[in-house]
Amino acid sequence: MQISDFKEDFENVLEFLKKDIVGLRTGRASVAIVEDISIEAYGTYQALKALASISIADAKTVNVEPWDKTVLGAIEKGIRDSGIGVSPVNDGRLIRVILPDLTTERRRELTKVLHEKLEGARVSLRKVRQEVRELVEGEEEDKSISEDEKFKLFEDLEKEVKEYNDKIKNIGENKETEINII
Repeated sequence: MQISDFKEDFENVLEFLKKDIVGLRTGRASVAIVEDISIEAYGTYQALKALASISIADAKTVNVEPWDKTVLGAIEKGIRDSGIGVSPVNDGRLIRVILPDLTTERRRELTKVLHEKLEGARVSLRKVRQEVRELVEGEEEDKSISEDEKFKLFEDLEKEVKEYNDKIKNIGENKETEINII
C-alpha cells in the first residue's frame, strides 16, 4: 500500500472544485454561467446545454440559440428565474444574455460563495484522508504492515493532503482575483 494509490481520489476533489467554481460569474462572459441552468421543456427539466447552442458574442454577452424555436420562451423564463442576476433578451430567434458590470456588493457575495465552495473541497479532502487513515490502520491490525510502516504512511499522507490543500488555496486565490478584477 502506498499513498500514491489514492492520488486519483485527491485529484477528483480538485476536479470537482474546478467544475463547481467555473460557473461563478466574473467580469466576462462564459458559457459555464448558463449551460447548466435547468429549463422546463417537453414536460421535463433539462440542462440548457441539452436544448440550445451557447456561444460568446463578446466580453459581456452570451448568445443562446435553441435548436427548436418553440422552447425560446421556456429558456428565457428559466434563465430569468435561475438567480444569476441577468435579464435575457429574446429576439424571436435567439436569446441574448447581457451580463451587467459586477457591483462591489455582488463581488463580495461571489467571493463569499467561492470561500464556501473552497471549504467544501477542503472537507472532501479531509474525508479522503480519514478513509486512507482507516485503511492504513486496518492493514496494521491485520499485521500486513508494521507500526513503523503505518507511521511512515501517515507522514506521506499528511504531505499529500498539505500539497492538495495548497492547490485548493491557489485555485481559490486565482478565482478571487478573477472575480475582483474591475
